Amino acid sequence: MVQLVLSSTALLLAAVYAAGTLWRGGRTISAFVSVAAIAVFALVECFDLAAVAGLGDPLVWKRYSLLAEGLVPATWLFFSLTHARSAGVRQVSVAQRILLGSTLLFPAALFVFPQVSFFYSPDFDTERILFLSNTGYLFYCGLLVYLVISLINLEATFSNASLSSRWKIKFDFLGAGSFLAVLIFYYSQGLLYRTINMNLMPLRSLVFTLALGMMLYSLVARGNGVRIAVSRNMAYKSVVLFAVGLYLVALGILGEGLKYFGEGNQKTLALGGAFVVGICLVVLLLSETAKRRLKVFLHKNFYQSKYDYRTQWLQFSDRLATARESGELMAAILSGYCDIFAMGCGGLFVRDFDCNEFLWAAGHELPPTAVSFSQGDAVLAPMIERSWVVNLREDAPLLRPEQEAYFSANGLQFLVPLFGPRELEAVLVLGRPVNKNEQYLYEDYDLMKTLARQAASALLNYRLSEQLARSRELEVMGRVSAFIIHDLKNLVYTLSLTVDNGREHISDPEFQDDLLDTLTNTVNRMKVLISRLKNLPEKRSLDLEQVNLYRLAVDTAAMVPGSGAVSVAGADTPAHVDREEIQKVVMNLLVNALEATDGKGPVEVEVGAGSGAPFIRVRDGGCGIPEEFLRTHLFSPFKSTKTKGLGIGLYQCRQIVEAHGGRIDVESTVGAGTVFTVSFGNGNQGAGDQN
Repeated sequence: MVQLVLSSTALLLAAVYAAGTLWRGGRTISAFVSVAAIAVFALVECFDLAAVAGLGDPLVWKRYSLLAEGLVPATWLFFSLTHARSAGVRQVSVAQRILLGSTLLFPAALFVFPQVSFFYSPDFDTERILFLSNTGYLFYCGLLVYLVISLINLEATFSNASLSSRWKIKFDFLGAGSFLAVLIFYYSQGLLYRTINMNLMPLRSLVFTLALGMMLYSLVARGNGVRIAVSRNMAYKSVVLFAVGLYLVALGILGEGLKYFGEGNQKTLALGGAFVVGICLVVLLLSETAKRRLKVFLHKNFYQSKYDYRTQWLQFSDRLATARESGELMAAILSGYCDIFAMGCGGLFVRDFDCNEFLWAAGHELPPTAVSFSQGDAVLAPMIERSWVVNLREDAPLLRPEQEAYFSANGLQFLVPLFGPRELEAVLVLGRPVNKNEQYLYEDYDLMKTLARQAASALLNYRLSEQLARSRELEVMGRVSAFIIHDLKNLVYTLSLTVDNGREHISDPEFQDDLLDTLTNTVNRMKVLISRLKNLPEKRSLDLEQVNLYRLAVDTAAMVPGSGAVSVAGADTPAHVDREEIQKVVMNLLVNALEATDGKGPVEVEVGAGSGAPFIRVRDGGCGIPEEFLRTHLFSPFKSTKTKGLGIGLYQCRQIVEAHGGRIDVESTVGAGTVFTVSFGNGNQGAGDQN
């Protein structure tokens, strides 16, 4: 009767948990795996109940139970690798995938070997004990190994959960761990005695019921949590191991004394009580309040200082180092403070230099707010003047009504100043301490201020990095503007020449036609310039066509001021180039040559094809270029020998010529003049087609 009640209760809770998981968790792999793991346990429980209840041949029901047990390694190993883990299946390593795939050997073995090769029972109705053969012994030993691995995976997930998340998932993991623990105990009989003692089934059913109850409570009342946190310190681990060791010794004493209780229900109840006490002990050890009190007790009585400063500093530094943007950095600062000082929430108010106030920037388990701090607030005075950490409970500073309401509603207790090199950068608030009765002394304040310096430095570095990025963007815009201004300057030269000649020849019909052609050409070039300014491509595309370089040189020479000092010689020379771009190159070279000769000339342009390679050569008799400048800075942007030059023209010329697959060479002698030769090469057509 007891077994029927326990098993029925466990099966009912399993059905409710499966439905609740699918409803709350959605159609995710983790949810389906959780349901599958519980369903396998439910099948084992159901078939074993039918075997012990006398519903037909018990060994037939045990055969069905054996089939369900063959699925336990796969479902529970998969459960332990995905349950409450943010990355889910993606986080499973190659080794774990291989281990998961090997679980298929268990159901495969059930089809290869007959049932009689696993276990036998001469008198099951009387003893309810299954004697294992060699195959069964290996089967259950392997099953035991996978259950232990699953339990280790669950512990790893829980130990890597954050402070706030552990509170949410504690009972869920306790329930799942209890499932695995009781099964490990149950199947360990096969390892120790080569038997499966089904007289322990009431114990198993009782633990199943308690475990499902805890998992249901976690699912309904606390929901799911996030998964990242720091590990517990070594002192606390030692205490936990000591407590667990005492518990195991007590179990050994209890097991030794069981012989005085006789067989049957007394033994079952005694073991059930041991498991219940063990679960209660684990609940106590996992309590954050108890853990914090234990740490304080250890530090007060066994250590000179409350904190291991080296460990705290390294852990906090590691948090900040993983941040890749300002939002992640603020979250790392807040989670670090909350974990180190056992706080339930925290917020960060960062200085806004436009309004010179500290505005809400980020929170950890704390809602955003419009509350701010200004320089004149009384609560900031001790922080600014003496770098104090303000304890709102003890210092009782004067607060504005909205500040007092926000602090009180969220249980905030500390205000920590984050100072930069010269001034206050941010204000960090902490509240809802895990241990409400804990006293915070100078050690806590010193560590808060020490970590605040590092946090402020990280925030300042990010702010300066953002300012540098903006400055670089402005610098790029300045460089682009310089190129645009240079092109506009050449166009203005053309228009100024047209205006000057127009005063004398406006009545000449032939000049009027030339005037319209020049204006049309200039407008078109301005349109092209505007379109390129809108798109700002990284690589300029060329509009290639067959061009007569001699005619291009003549037309360009006619467009520059002082064209009377320019002479063009040579022959018709075809080349596959971009007319607008090469005209811009010739224009730049002619303008530079005229400026080098103070507009007097002479400037000679020669067009031809040497060895089949088209070229344009511009020669002037001007002041020449110094040898050092010619060698190191001639084609560098923003470097010029002219007092009012931008240093853009020659750099732009070389970019255009190289885009055509050509080259630009220069020879110069100070006081004698300069020669620029633009050659396109025999393969300029192919090179141009690639751009």
